Amino acid sequence: MADAVLDPIKVFAAMARQIAEEPMFAVGEAEIRGNSYRIFKNAPPSLVGVFKFGATHGDKDFLLFEDERLSFREAFARSWRLSHALQARFGVRKGDKVAIAMRNYPEWCIAYMAIISLGAVAVPLNAWWKSEELHYGLKDCGAKLVFVDGRRLEYLLPHKEELGLTFVLARDWAKGADISFEDLLASSSNTAPPDVSIDPEDDFSIVYTSGSTGNPKGVILTHRGVVTTLFSWAFVAAAIKEARGGVSLFGDNPGILLAVPLFHVTGSHSLFLMSMIVGRRVCIMYKWDARHAIELINKHQLTNFVGVPSQSYELIEAAGDTQMPSLVDLGSGGAKRPPEHVRRLREKFPTVYPASGYGLSETNALGCIISLDDYLQRPESTGRAVPPVCDIKIMTETGEARTGEVGEVWIRTAANFRGYLNLPQETARALTPDGWFRSGDLGKVDEEGFLYIVDRLKDLIIRGGENISCVEVENRAYQHDAVAEASAFSVPDQVLGERVGLVVYPKGPLDPKALRDFMGEELAAFKVPERIWISPQPLPRLGTEKFDKRTIRMVALQHPPAWKA
Repeated sequence: MADAVLDPIKVFAAMARQIAEEPMFAVGEAEIRGNSYRIFKNAPPSLVGVFKFGATHGDKDFLLFEDERLSFREAFARSWRLSHALQARFGVRKGDKVAIAMRNYPEWCIAYMAIISLGAVAVPLNAWWKSEELHYGLKDCGAKLVFVDGRRLEYLLPHKEELGLTFVLARDWAKGADISFEDLLASSSNTAPPDVSIDPEDDFSIVYTSGSTGNPKGVILTHRGVVTTLFSWAFVAAAIKEARGGVSLFGDNPGILLAVPLFHVTGSHSLFLMSMIVGRRVCIMYKWDARHAIELINKHQLTNFVGVPSQSYELIEAAGDTQMPSLVDLGSGGAKRPPEHVRRLREKFPTVYPASGYGLSETNALGCIISLDDYLQRPESTGRAVPPVCDIKIMTETGEARTGEVGEVWIRTAANFRGYLNLPQETARALTPDGWFRSGDLGKVDEEGFLYIVDRLKDLIIRGGENISCVEVENRAYQHDAVAEASAFSVPDQVLGERVGLVVYPKGPLDPKALRDFMGEELAAFKVPERIWISPQPLPRLGTEKFDKRTIRMVALQHPPAWKA
């Protein structure tokens, strides 16, 4: 293993050479939605170009799931066959929205590529959502054709007639499905990429992220946006490899464990799509289990792991005396990793270097990266802005912040989203006229350019990398007849980062466990409160008559909850 200490001069020299001499990373400018941005001028115009490059890895293993293996050649052949089948059977065309509502399966990946290859818009729905949440997402995006697994089919069947849905069912057969995934695939033998003209600013996906307004927001992402992210990460990896004398962050025989949901940009972008660029095997876990994860890493000699902080922590706890000699990089995304976790990871796995990143759905996951010695020395930081086309600044009410001053994190890059679906006012609040995305996160930048996230402006809970709207949790609580007032907030947690807490002022006698069960009937499991407090008096308010959430949270955390999961 090469030394993790990187000479900044070597890194900067490698970056300068990559931009000047490598056509793939040449930087130019383009006007996007009225503003000028730095771009990779030789990047393919759409994600389909990345797919075609991925196919050149040929017979190398690509998707591994239990006892199944698909090579790059086989995976792309299946995806392009499925594209032609979608076109012939359902008339799917450029711009049409097609949803995917299933857990992580190879079929998820094949469907995603097939939809995008037609110039259609892939809408990955949260596989942890239940019936009403899935109903909201499909009604909001307008998709009529949905790839589902058995559980999501069960949730969606009551809404089939109202929404005019057609279901393609993977891995199973059940009443209510219109066609099986395999039957649809078998209807086409054409393995050539569809001949569709796709512009860089065409939409490729709508992903849903929870916001402070309650309902999830559809984030509209463009082809140029996602390609910008992938090329930015590839640029950094190439420069670091050069500065390390040829030692890659991905290892000599790249392989990564996919143990985070594909419906989030961490899973779809950082793990799945990036693997096409570097020729990396993707080992798909059916369900997260730390001991099984260690077995898979050692069985397949995987080199990379990226998960939410709680997962890397659980790896430490589960490993015991077991080592993972093939692993060279242990990354984290979706939430801030506690500095203590970084120290323990390094102690437990001395040949593995922790890494972390910062990005949002709205930026196609692009933002900051930190790894190797930089991360070991600054475990509280989320890194520097990813060069060469991403800018980050800290803004206060009076203007740009001074070094070390806390303000809102703003991000400007060609990877930024186009807008929120059906939410023009939310879009206008999030994107400035000159193209900066207001993240809603509070942070500061030190004298060396490292970003530190310190708080959030948004009323969100981040549980194990999942964004949870406090408003959505509260709205469900209010549906209970005995709840007069409710306030949801984050409860600090060593493993998940945060858990969902709820204080309620009841109208009369209220069993907190019964309230929790009631809320779980409609909310996805990760959103259901795990700590419930019963207030003997109305909740405190501010002068604006809004609840004083800061005080409510502070007082609640000083007392044991009435119910705890």
